[in-house]
Amino acid sequence: MDNEGQRLRIAMLTANTLEDRKRSSWGGTVDRITQTLQKHCGDVQYVGTIHSRKKLLGKVINKATRLILKKNYLFNHTFSLARSYAKVANPRLASQPFDVIIAPSGGTEIAFLETDIPIVLIEDANFALLHNYYAGYSNLIQRSAYETNELEKLAIKKASLILHPSPWAAQSTIENYHADKQKVHAVPFGANFDTPPPIEVVQQKKRSDHCKLFFLAVDWVRKGGEIAFETLLKLEELGIKAELTICGCVPPAQFQHERMRVIPFLDKRIESQRREMEQLFATSDFLFVPTRSDCYGMVFCEASSYGLPTISTNTGGVSGAVTEGENGFLLPPEARGREYAELIARIYQDEARYAALVKSSRAAFDDRLNWDAWGITVTRLIHEMLERRTSYAATAISGRV
Repeated sequence: MDNEGQRLRIAMLTANTLEDRKRSSWGGTVDRITQTLQKHCGDVQYVGTIHSRKKLLGKVINKATRLILKKNYLFNHTFSLARSYAKVANPRLASQPFDVIIAPSGGTEIAFLETDIPIVLIEDANFALLHNYYAGYSNLIQRSAYETNELEKLAIKKASLILHPSPWAAQSTIENYHADKQKVHAVPFGANFDTPPPIEVVQQKKRSDHCKLFFLAVDWVRKGGEIAFETLLKLEELGIKAELTICGCVPPAQFQHERMRVIPFLDKRIESQRREMEQLFATSDFLFVPTRSDCYGMVFCEASSYGLPTISTNTGGVSGAVTEGENGFLLPPEARGREYAELIARIYQDEARYAALVKSSRAAFDDRLNWDAWGITVTRLIHEMLERRTSYAATAISGRV
């Protein structure tokens, strides 16, 4: 029986407050997931927020371990915090007839849940990938690494469906945590804005008379700012007139150039600043973020909606958003400014190749790098999961008769 037209009763489980979500890297993503599921899948109700003194205690422990041991303690991922979350969430979930629980970045929230409601865990990575890859997950005290990894195991085992935005993360969940392949899927996230530019406008995009590179990032070091600066200098050596716009961070003082512009911050919620951001996407020739570590990158989806090709690094989950030769190109992590400059020069100097890349970048956005595409796919996967559970239950009952 096809039940995909049936609207589900969805519990959105996240312990964070609205302000916490706004401050976190997952803030906008949780809101997009909620809006998309409300549109395509069912009626969404937040089960959080969940306050716990265990979190405050964890922050104190983290400060102490950093001060005394020079090591990190992941206060958001502890057994005590997970148990306190479950204690609050269990009766809330039991009080209403939910069909499914959605847990975005919610491994700690679901690890000790006691519920028969099927759980959908949405994560951009897992602990096995993040450990010693992101700075915040590096140099951990042994107990913290152990508890975080065990919580990951429990959450993956408890979830009926696991969604990642990249094959990098999905494959790791299967290989490192021995998850059932049938319940793990890679579905790319979309661009975090409401209105993409008209496709007719994008298809008329031409390369500039000098190569405009757009570096959009809040972390100069992790996003490869030094390499971006090197690339600007190397393009000059290759005879390519170029400029580099830095947006979202302020480089260290030694990185200065007459054709480098720095915009410390643009707030999309302020119309004038949002328009300035849109203009940068529309008028740049490449989104250039030679990142050192990334789990995905919604900014690559946003660039694609403008027909703006991405130049980045083949690391982490970036290849979940950037497909080689379609909406950009990825170089290995060891590549430096010369290699990036040579790649950019080849593409920029080939007008026909650049024009084709603009069109295929926008096609990638229209086909899969948007939230509607995510919502349609995820709605189907959720219904398939629910049907499997119903079928297994019916088989179990008939086997006992």
